[in-house]
Amino acid sequence: MNILRKPFRYTYLKATMYIILANILVFFYFNSFNVFNLNEYAFALNPAGFIFSKFLWQPLTYMFLHGGFQHLFFNMLGLLFFGISVEKALGTKEFLLMYFCIGILSGLFSVSLYYFSGLYYVSLIGASGAIYGILFSYAVIFPRSVIYIWGIIPVPAPVLVLVYALIEFFSQFLSSSNVAHSAHLAGFAFAFLYFVVRMGVNPIRIWKDNWKQR
Repeated sequence: MNILRKPFRYTYLKATMYIILANILVFFYFNSFNVFNLNEYAFALNPAGFIFSKFLWQPLTYMFLHGGFQHLFFNMLGLLFFGISVEKALGTKEFLLMYFCIGILSGLFSVSLYYFSGLYYVSLIGASGAIYGILFSYAVIFPRSVIYIWGIIPVPAPVLVLVYALIEFFSQFLSSSNVAHSAHLAGFAFAFLYFVVRMGVNPIRIWKDNWKQR
């Protein structure tokens, strides 16, 4: 058996809720004690810290930092909506491997772009890359699922992924905001690779087959 595809024994330990709790606690700790600006260089992901100062923990710690309550709220809401279903389907161990692989690789991809662009002190924070990967995974595992935007507009999960991918792609080049669109796109890309390499599954084929059966 290919060691990359060796399955874990199924367990469901509600890791999604623990990740959400950890993000909330970290957020309130940094904001309650007004230490965010003092620690951003050390724990956010940036070329100056990760490459020059050898803060090798940054690809993990950046995922637990958020720049404001709105940033935290919407990330954790997305993780709550999609993460629980994905974790139940895959099992906790597989879910955790997927979540942290996608999040770490998305961060490394983004910090590489910053480095080669000369943006040494630009910091990446937030779990968005990993959560976009979980959204992608949800659409692969539940290709017939319909998500209601604002509770009104029904959108099939694979279509929602496509729409988000297009928005992030064009925003990467057209937007002047400080949102890390590259990390979001990387989250989709690494989720795709995770299914291909780890699961032996082609997400596009799943969506095509599902579309034909409608």
